[in-house]
Amino acid sequence: MISTLLRGALGKKGVKMSVRTYADFNPQASFDIKKCDLHRLEEGPPQQALLTREEGLKYYRTMQTMRRMELKADQLYKQKIIRGFCHLYDGQEACAVGIEAGINPTDHLITAYRAHGYTFTRGVTVKEILAELTGMRGGVVKGKGGSMHMYAKNFYGGNGIVGAQVPLGAGIALACQYLGNNEVCVTLYGDGAANQGQIFESFNMASLWKLPCIFICENNKYGMGTSVERASASTDYYKRGDFIPGLRVDGMDVLCVREATKFAADHCRAGKGPILMELQTYRYHGHSMSDPGVSYRTREEIQEVRSKSDPISMLKEHILSNSMASVDELKDIDVDVRKEIEDAAQFATTDPEPPLEELCNHIFHNEAPLVVRGTNPWSKLKSVS
Repeated sequence: MISTLLRGALGKKGVKMSVRTYADFNPQASFDIKKCDLHRLEEGPPQQALLTREEGLKYYRTMQTMRRMELKADQLYKQKIIRGFCHLYDGQEACAVGIEAGINPTDHLITAYRAHGYTFTRGVTVKEILAELTGMRGGVVKGKGGSMHMYAKNFYGGNGIVGAQVPLGAGIALACQYLGNNEVCVTLYGDGAANQGQIFESFNMASLWKLPCIFICENNKYGMGTSVERASASTDYYKRGDFIPGLRVDGMDVLCVREATKFAADHCRAGKGPILMELQTYRYHGHSMSDPGVSYRTREEIQEVRSKSDPISMLKEHILSNSMASVDELKDIDVDVRKEIEDAAQFATTDPEPPLEELCNHIFHNEAPLVVRGTNPWSKLKSVS
């Protein structure tokens, strides 16, 4: 039965007014997307993307959830409920959602410490993410990982050391190749990590062994407080793999990211070896919560990106201008998302902290329990897997 959108079914005198059904909306639409810059490639991703109504609403809900989750994390941090390192992802939502839409759930992904968004797209609930940020037992890693160390099936974090996740990602890709399962590993890093030596070592090995690895540089224009122009002699990060083919992609357009990721995944699955993508994106918050984000860039710059290139606003415009949904339907999604975030925040602030006896648990996987020296010489804690 066709569901209806409740837009006032009855008038004042009981006269039935027009009600729009889902059949009134376009089930799909085609969009022109920005051409990718290419390196060592004869052709790149298509310059048109097909978006179904179902996909559009799914992407919109996911990006709104990520945005609201990060704003709630910002609020909880300022209330000193979340402590320690915390790097927010708002502004970059199209990257995570587009990448996830371009690969399979069985594919693998590893990223740096700005990991909340990817943790969500890889299947972890908002409740588990916020509870992890507050250090509670109901967090995704039981309150012991915090902002930078969240994990899920086929998601390897959340890594705190700048650039160190890149050789790990190459290793995961090596495992995919060794097992012959036709899976790929998406290995993410930022422009601030792009000059790390271990990244170039990983490029070399991945190219030699033709590993199914998609290296992705999320270029949000600033490494901590240093602009890319001041940090890198070459800001063409998609060319920095030299012998590895590369793409430069509009990272603020979820469709552009999705099509580029599909193209890159097909390249890897065809046995052609690794590929490098640079996603040109932008973060609205500072580098971390200790950075107000306006000492090295102006408020006007941030506002200009928000007004012209915001990934959620761009997708919303696509959906509405092509009659794929109504304004009321998107507002209903916004209301649902706000409630989900508030419920998750309530859980994250009332759930109990993990008990001390669980401090050393989960050090090894499937190993016999062992005794771990505690912080005091007379204290010994048991570890279980």
